Amino acid sequence: MKKLSIYTILLTFISSLTIAAEVNIFNARHYKADAELYSKFTNKTGIKVNLINGKAGALEKRMIKEGADSSADLYITADAGRCGAFKAKGMTQGGLISPAIKAAVPSNFRTNHWTGIAKRARIVYYAPDRVSGAELSGLTYESLADPKWKGRLVIRASSNIYNKSLVASLVKNNGKKATADWAKGVVANMARTPTGNDRAQIMAVAAGEADIAVANTYYLALMLSGNKGAEQQAAAKKVKAFFPNQNDRGTHMNISCAALVKGAPNKANAIKLVEFLLTPEAQEHFTNNTFEFPMIDGVSPSPLVVNNIGLDFKQDLKTKVSSYGAKQADALEVMTAAGWK
Repeated sequence: MKKLSIYTILLTFISSLTIAAEVNIFNARHYKADAELYSKFTNKTGIKVNLINGKAGALEKRMIKEGADSSADLYITADAGRCGAFKAKGMTQGGLISPAIKAAVPSNFRTNHWTGIAKRARIVYYAPDRVSGAELSGLTYESLADPKWKGRLVIRASSNIYNKSLVASLVKNNGKKATADWAKGVVANMARTPTGNDRAQIMAVAAGEADIAVANTYYLALMLSGNKGAEQQAAAKKVKAFFPNQNDRGTHMNISCAALVKGAPNKANAIKLVEFLLTPEAQEHFTNNTFEFPMIDGVSPSPLVVNNIGLDFKQDLKTKVSSYGAKQADALEVMTAAGWK
């Protein structure tokens, strides 16, 4: 057998290191700011980030089809329900855990297959000129089914992942039967057939089509920022935010999550990237650009969030977000049975 020179061996070794110094992200978050953040990671570590952007469903379908041949290391998406459902399909693996991740992320916002990297709350927005303080007092997600809200509520479609996770949390906390009854009450209270995204629900309240809307926190800040145009900015100024369930378990919390894909070829680099996303530098980048709540302690939300939505509220830290995936089928079943379009 021909002996290899020391030079050839070193060159091969260096080449292998160069190839390995990368991480492949299948990314379903559509923020320019995220790409900027990954560039910062590369500058700090020398690890190249290969970003494959797309809609969640299309990316998941691709990873499932490619199977063991997939290049995906991390699947980054919005909502714990999506990460939970992806895990249930056998597409993730354990090992997304390290002392840094455990120290940064509370246990109810992670598993060893995926972890939260930023938080969001699904809250109620209201028209201050049409909704009284007495009506808001003690408002809960459960009380959205109260007949006093008949014809006054707007919310997205039942197929929306944010709603599936919210309803899954109600199934987890109140049981399937009680949630089924609740869903019927919510449908009876709708001011219109569900249509549009979260911003469309806020716009409907501002336009007088409804008095209250359910939407995620960061949407109002996004509208107020002016990034979505003057019309949406003006509409956002006409509504106020309210955090439900402050007298019991707290407001429903969800996450943007990073999942470790089964067979990830660059597992160690994937873990390093997640650890970076949980540093104060990266968390501040999230809060100031995507208007989400930070996952870690010691970082403040964007001033737009603090001043217009609020910071001092009780979060639901009791309900594990892993239940959103586990109870997703039940959630969709009760909404469908209630006629929630």
